[in-house]
Amino acid sequence: MQPVRPSPRPVALPVLAALPLAAVLMVAPAPASAQSFLEELFGIGRAARPPVPPAPVPGGRVPGAPGEVPPEAAPRPAPAPPAPPKPVVLKTPSDDAVLGQDLQQNGNAGSLRLDRAGAGFTARVTLAGTKVSQPTESCKVAINDGQPLALADQGKPSGVTQLASSGPACPLRFEILEGSVMVTPLAEAESCVFTASDCATTPKGLWGPGAATLLPRAQEFDSARGVADKAVRENYKVMTQRARREDVRPIVTEQAAFSSDREQLCRAYVREGSHGFCHLRFSEARALSLATRLGLSGAAPTASNAPRPAARKRPAPAVEGMNPGFEAGAQDQ
Repeated sequence: MQPVRPSPRPVALPVLAALPLAAVLMVAPAPASAQSFLEELFGIGRAARPPVPPAPVPGGRVPGAPGEVPPEAAPRPAPAPPAPPKPVVLKTPSDDAVLGQDLQQNGNAGSLRLDRAGAGFTARVTLAGTKVSQPTESCKVAINDGQPLALADQGKPSGVTQLASSGPACPLRFEILEGSVMVTPLAEAESCVFTASDCATTPKGLWGPGAATLLPRAQEFDSARGVADKAVRENYKVMTQRARREDVRPIVTEQAAFSSDREQLCRAYVREGSHGFCHLRFSEARALSLATRLGLSGAAPTASNAPRPAARKRPAPAVEGMNPGFEAGAQDQ
């Protein structure tokens, strides 16, 4: 009788061997891709390989490449500096536009009439004022007893014709503007006192038409004032840029006083708030004065109304067999 041997211990088979054959056949890929399947299963296939960067674009650069600056961080070209301001020249007022016209101080007081006398000018001036003895009562004084007063022509130092009277009683300066005259006393005091007539007058101001004539042109004056104010600003900028450092402050002070001087002078003009005639003429005079100080002439046209050069005619092509001189003569006719 043979002794009974213990059964050997079961050996652990690989997991894959323990699976039923049918399961293995269901999971296993086709023989052509068996090797790839096993590589992916054990982590040695494409999943374990590092990703390959995309190939560079022909003629371009890979985004994010070393040394490349993002588009948003790339330096932008500096903006072009603004064009320097150019002086503006307004049309010089015509002297003949006021000759023979009956003008009034602030459009409602006194009378002024300018006329030509040979190569010069004369003026008939009647000033309105108040009595010295009775300030509540009004009075009038006709300079030179109502006779034409000879005026000295002082040229155009401020861009407009400037005249002056030489009478001892009340010397005056007359600046001819468009349809009006700016009157300024030449004495230190702005008032003229006529003792014999017991009358004190203040002739300073703009002498022009009455409100009835100006109101229908209010829109025209408003548009023209925008042009004049722009000319003042541009000419002022040019002056400050061209001036020496020590001369800039007086120019700035003068320009700062321009608006207040205009308001103080024009607020007395009758119905000024409705038509703006005085403000327009004051601004035009300022623009012309600045242009003259810049060495420009008011006879030159402005940039807006300068005539454009005529287009040159292109010569017709020469035709073989024709006389060139005859063809050119035919074009000139």
